[in-house]
Amino acid sequence: MKRIIIHWTAGTYTPNEHEKNCYHYLIAFNPKNNAAYQVNGRFKPEDNLNCYDGKYAAHTGGGNTGSIGVSLCAMGGYKNITEVGNYPIRQEQLNLLYKLCSQLSKKYSIPINSNCILTHYEFGLKNPNTISKGKIDIVYLPSQPNIICSNVGDYIRNNIKKYV
Repeated sequence: MKRIIIHWTAGTYTPNEHEKNCYHYLIAFNPKNNAAYQVNGRFKPEDNLNCYDGKYAAHTGGGNTGSIGVSLCAMGGYKNITEVGNYPIRQEQLNLLYKLCSQLSKKYSIPINSNCILTHYEFGLKNPNTISKGKIDIVYLPSQPNIICSNVGDYIRNNIKKYV
């Protein structure tokens, strides 16, 4: 595995079957007890070593091979920073994301840098000839509204490093 690509589902706090097919790991949220929890997707990260057999997590157009897809179950209804919808990313989810990505980084020897751990948005910027161009996950963190979209990935990576 060579990289981790971080997403939001643009859905609710609970993953649906389609989302479980698209991502290796999902970070859900239970508003009743204010707790984030991990849900494993249908495919293992190693399934993405070969994306020609149709049995892999298709999370990043043009970037699935060798990539682990991790998604926050959130941001359904997001339009922009003033209309975040009914399922904003919760800090509890981010904390679990940082921890999970640090564990995956260690397990698969993936360096924590902008080429190896990045948001779907960043992947699209770096790979404009893929269908990932223009993807907006993740461009906004409701718990950190002053961080501009071009700095969200750095913010996430810096927090992942704290868990290593």
